[in-house]
Amino acid sequence: MNFKHLYYFWAAAKGGGVVRAGEQLHITPQTLSTQIKLLEDRLGCRLFRKSGRRLELTEEGRTALRYADQIFALGAELEAALQGARDGERTLDFRVGIADSVPKAIAYRLLEPALALTMQVRLVCHEGTFDDLLAQISVHRLDLVIADEAMGKRLSVKAFNHPLGTTTMSFFAAPELKRSLTGSFPKCLDGAPMLYQGASSAMRQRLDFWLAEHALRPRLIGEFDDAALMKAFGSEGRGVFMSPTVLEMETCSQYGVKLLGRTPELVEEFFAISVERRITHPCVIAITQAARGQFLKA
Repeated sequence: MNFKHLYYFWAAAKGGGVVRAGEQLHITPQTLSTQIKLLEDRLGCRLFRKSGRRLELTEEGRTALRYADQIFALGAELEAALQGARDGERTLDFRVGIADSVPKAIAYRLLEPALALTMQVRLVCHEGTFDDLLAQISVHRLDLVIADEAMGKRLSVKAFNHPLGTTTMSFFAAPELKRSLTGSFPKCLDGAPMLYQGASSAMRQRLDFWLAEHALRPRLIGEFDDAALMKAFGSEGRGVFMSPTVLEMETCSQYGVKLLGRTPELVEEFFAISVERRITHPCVIAITQAARGQFLKA
């Protein structure tokens, strides 16, 4: 494969067409189209198709783009690594996968110790579903996965769970919604509009069980895989939502909501998952040691 042709395809896909990509690369659209056609001939499939006056990626084109993203990202990493070596500085790459169910503020608190190392660290974060991230760490594309659940034995992935800590959960509502609720917590949740975590979330299953135990039946308004989006809806008064107790102050300040109450019966756990049973990566060591010392202190 001619990687120059692949680069031209990648530029056209990212730039929204051959005209704009040609302007960025300072070559004519005709030349760019010819180079992409040579790549299509080599691969034996069409990468673009016309949609009106625009070009759109075919299914094969979307697959090629995913691989091209990885190829050119690795190229940038190689360049940065060699540049660091020439400058006499050792840069340590730290590739982390963050499960999309982990709150961003929690992820930052967990990763912060890795950036405090004396050596130069280049943090590369990927967000995705838990299963997808486990697949990536199994082939050593990631050094670490941070998740709100442990890796189960049902998966044939050779990796190890390292507990990081826990936090209880709190419930929040916009001021006007809070005033409209009757009764003390948690009885005020009965019949209240509520925003839930997505059904695949580990905490969602615990929440459903907890509500049933207390004979509470909130009105389900929406389900969200993205915790930040759920909180945004909550800030507009669309429903009560739940968030880690350790983030109470940030949640109230950032989203303008009020605390309804907290429960020690709902506990969210966080894990670092690595391919190492005995941790040797300096960044992972820093994260796990910090977690044992003062993880999730409000």
